[in-house]
Amino acid sequence: MSAIGVVSSCSCLRPGVWLLKPGMQKMSSFGLHTAARCAAKDYYEVLVLGGGTGGIAMSARMKRKVGAGNVAVVEPSKTHYYQPLWTLVGGGAKQLATSARPTGSVMPKGVEWIKSRVTALDPDKNCVWLENDVKISYKYLIIALGISLHYEKIKGLPEGFHHPKIGSNYSVHTVEKTWKALQDFKEGNAIFTFPNTPVKCAGAPQKIMYLSEAYWRKTGKRSKANIMFNTSLGVIFGVKKYADALLEIIKERNIAVNYKRNLVEVRADKQEAVFENLDKPGVTEVHQYEMLHVTPPMGPPDVLINSSVSDEIGWVDVDKETLQHKKYPNVFGIGDCTNLPTSKTAAAVAAQSGVLDKTISLVMKNQLPTKKYDGYTSCPLVTGYNKVILAEFDYDGQPLETFPIDQSKERVTMYHMKADMMPFLYWNALLK
Repeated sequence: MSAIGVVSSCSCLRPGVWLLKPGMQKMSSFGLHTAARCAAKDYYEVLVLGGGTGGIAMSARMKRKVGAGNVAVVEPSKTHYYQPLWTLVGGGAKQLATSARPTGSVMPKGVEWIKSRVTALDPDKNCVWLENDVKISYKYLIIALGISLHYEKIKGLPEGFHHPKIGSNYSVHTVEKTWKALQDFKEGNAIFTFPNTPVKCAGAPQKIMYLSEAYWRKTGKRSKANIMFNTSLGVIFGVKKYADALLEIIKERNIAVNYKRNLVEVRADKQEAVFENLDKPGVTEVHQYEMLHVTPPMGPPDVLINSSVSDEIGWVDVDKETLQHKKYPNVFGIGDCTNLPTSKTAAAVAAQSGVLDKTISLVMKNQLPTKKYDGYTSCPLVTGYNKVILAEFDYDGQPLETFPIDQSKERVTMYHMKADMMPFLYWNALLK
């Protein structure tokens, strides 16, 4: 079960700031784009697979390089979602409708929108196959297919979402159920999960936990809530500076953290969640819940699994500094579908788009790429309805902060940046 439409990952910061000015300057040249039901041509100089954050941003950049009519984006979804807002939707602070725009409205003018789905890639012949056996050839290929959600890998889901008291901020179908479960909470266990797979925006599973705790404090229910964070990981966060800050908050707010616990089954009719103890394979434990927030297992899109452009798991196999494919020099990857060893967030995509733009420019001139991506990513860790810890770091897990302050401290200003400034930058700068 996956969200209908195109979704982006976590919020962006540093790249968004430097994208604002050029993005605003370019706004006047972009307008609504009329969708094509099938490919208008069978060859494009630049073909982009995926109309999410990376795909739209790169198609805009590529159109300025090779001209209108020479770039196409393959994307089946009619709606483009800014998913970082779903943390706040699940917490009741934003409306779901504010996260959505018609895909046609974000497609750069002069870029062809091929409203179809990729079914196979053949990089040896510089072509891809779409639904209904449509073949499209290219000179340069950018793969931006995102990441797939796999609720079905948890026994009892997705059908369990038909029951109350369970939600998930990762799907357009279930994010509002999170807010309903939060409001309907009476007393008992409130359980928040983190799966045993890579995920997009790895901070999001605990952001909703902090918002829930704050909501129950506000409504006088906190003393009746036993809040549990059951994570498959062995740490609360991958960067020590921010992990230390989060552990202090967890201690202050009396939240229980159970490490190496992976959700394997939901018995929604009984309000039971079953977790495997990863330190003791095969050993499970059952918890009753009054509220359950599920972060689903995730993985590469099906079309990439066993593809010649992918590694053994299914992620697009690119050079981590240039984003150029390791085997096919005219193929490039960006965002969540790649095997770049950094967090899968829109902040990462924003930084990657600048590097990839330079990489492709040089490749088009038969020169070697020189611009290097350092793994920069950002995750605004929402810790309350007006508080955010702004985590920014690189490939090595070292803080790579924008502001001359201690960003591991909760700040109201960072919350407003997350809730108000970042969506504006996303729609009006990054996608342009």
